[in-house]
Amino acid sequence: MSYPLEQLYQEVAYIAYHFHWSIDDILSMEHDERHIWLREIARINKEINEARKRG
Repeated sequence: MSYPLEQLYQEVAYIAYHFHWSIDDILSMEHDERHIWLREIARINKEINEARKRG
């Protein structure tokens, strides 16, 4: 079973947009490592959004 290509595009775009990393760098990551960075970006965004609501 292969990884859905559309999901891979979304993950690469999300990481590249937020961290400005190259496509090659992101694609060279293992699936689990890429998902660690996706969760970390989501956490950062959540903290920023919560701070804006409070501020």
